[in-house]
Amino acid sequence: MHSWKKERPILPENRIANYTDLKTDCTEIKMILMNNEKDILAIKVVERMLKTDEFSKWLGIEIIEIKDGYSKIKMTVRKEMINGFGTAHGGIAFSLADSAFAFACNSDGKITVALDVSISYPKAVKEYDELIAEAKQVNKTNRTGLYLIEIKNHHNELVALFKGTCYKTEKSLF
Repeated sequence: MHSWKKERPILPENRIANYTDLKTDCTEIKMILMNNEKDILAIKVVERMLKTDEFSKWLGIEIIEIKDGYSKIKMTVRKEMINGFGTAHGGIAFSLADSAFAFACNSDGKITVALDVSISYPKAVKEYDELIAEAKQVNKTNRTGLYLIEIKNHHNELVALFKGTCYKTEKSLF
């Protein structure tokens, strides 16, 4: 026999349940489940992409969090990534941001490609810096998406800001 424990009432005690209340609660539950399914798909997409993404492997990218339209990844800057001025080559931060962008904008399983990207470097990156890139969806239509990716170092200082626009194809990743 199961005992069910109610953690919070569905409705405040002073309200009488009616059809509208029940419909709202069901809609909220459906939205939670739907978002969960989208997040699960996003994780599967990134797992699939990483199987053949040798460059992200070379960078040493580690996944922190993946959700629908969102990714958070990290890497550590190594000696072979340092330029002639003793700082990380700009392509390193760009590549980390590009991977975060790709993971976020492909999260629905449709192959999505970059249309336009730009990056700014407000602070130099040094050897042994741990970089964290967080990609967030700003806008999405049926065919395009706009993403903003912040890259911060282990001191939580912004070292790069990347903006990307993508185009969604009809092709499925699976």
